[in-house]
Amino acid sequence: MSGAEGRPAPPKPSSLLAAVLTSEAVVIGLAIPVAVAVQGVDGRTAGLVCGGLAVACLLLAGLVRRRWAVAAGSVLQAALIAAGFMVSTMFFLGVLFGALWVTALWLGRKVQGAGAR
Repeated sequence: MSGAEGRPAPPKPSSLLAAVLTSEAVVIGLAIPVAVAVQGVDGRTAGLVCGGLAVACLLLAGLVRRRWAVAAGSVLQAALIAAGFMVSTMFFLGVLFGALWVTALWLGRKVQGAGAR
């Protein structure tokens, strides 16, 4: 325990961002067969687009402690929405995870501000 009143220290904001990116990678990976079977997207296109985004999410999840990785994660959220032009499911997933990303950034700053007090 490491709080002035015996409370555990709050988690670092980067752990919340990493959790969002890791969850995003899993969901994007699971969207590949859905895009192929339900939407009739070419398997290669779905695999390259969704697979590439999932790998990028996992890489950034491991690097999110670095300042530039947070900015890169924000760019990745925009790329996820833009991928909707190739795999239409990505529009929905992009907006959903973009909202989670913004919420994680907001909560992370709130936790940092509370920890500084």
